[in-house]
Amino acid sequence: MTKKELAIENHNKKYNCAQSVACAFSEEVGVDESVLFKACEGFGLGMGCMECTCGALSGAITLAGFQNSDGNIDDPQTKAATYRLASQLVQRFKEKTGSTVCRELKGIDTGTILHSCPDCIMDGVETVQEILGL
Repeated sequence: MTKKELAIENHNKKYNCAQSVACAFSEEVGVDESVLFKACEGFGLGMGCMECTCGALSGAITLAGFQNSDGNIDDPQTKAATYRLASQLVQRFKEKTGSTVCRELKGIDTGTILHSCPDCIMDGVETVQEILGL
């Protein structure tokens, strides 16, 4: 099963978009799926109200932190590099989808859907694979 297929299967099991993307890569980042599931729960539906960042992108950025952070809470050295990865994820996702905002992607104000949730999830997975190499 491909990562895209796994992420869509997650979504079909009622995972939100962030959970669908992040949990598909639990093995690769060495984090238990239930931890990623919990960490990403609030990012669904554009951070709960469709007016913010797409959950699929939030899940991808969550993975960047788990993959890249040194976890050193006393003297973190990896923030700048993780921010660069997050920026690359944002730019690539926007190139693929036309926006990073859930409300815009769903066409709430315009009536024109730019990208469906399954399409955002698949593009989120692809973006993770391209930028993070997972």
